[in-house]
Amino acid sequence: VQLQASGGGLMQVGDSRTLACKASGGPLSNYVMAWFRQAPGKDREIVAAVNRIGGRTNYADAVKGRFYIYRDNGESTMTLQMKSLKPEDTARYYCAAAGGRTAYAMPMASNEYDYWGQGTQVTVSS
Repeated sequence: VQLQASGGGLMQVGDSRTLACKASGGPLSNYVMAWFRQAPGKDREIVAAVNRIGGRTNYADAVKGRFYIYRDNGESTMTLQMKSLKPEDTARYYCAAAGGRTAYAMPMASNEYDYWGQGTQVTVSS
């Protein structure tokens, strides 16, 4: 599966923005989907994950209550709705897919994901 992330840009503290990930090359329902991010000089970290069939989500503590992950298997898309953005949200955001998982699995480690998009830069200015 190929993944294409979009929607990043330069934002102000408190802004909202939605990132999108478009998948091609296979039924999205075959994959657990997630968003990761990586800031300069830091390790890549999980932001949010959603199970294969949707309905179950998991979030990093840093974004709980501010970010929301959605998927639409019929449209082969996944989105990350970001609210109340903070400077510490500045990072390159990557969408990722993991195959061969049960319907309710939501791995949270980057090494459990098989496919990655190219990323989209989110910069939050104070």
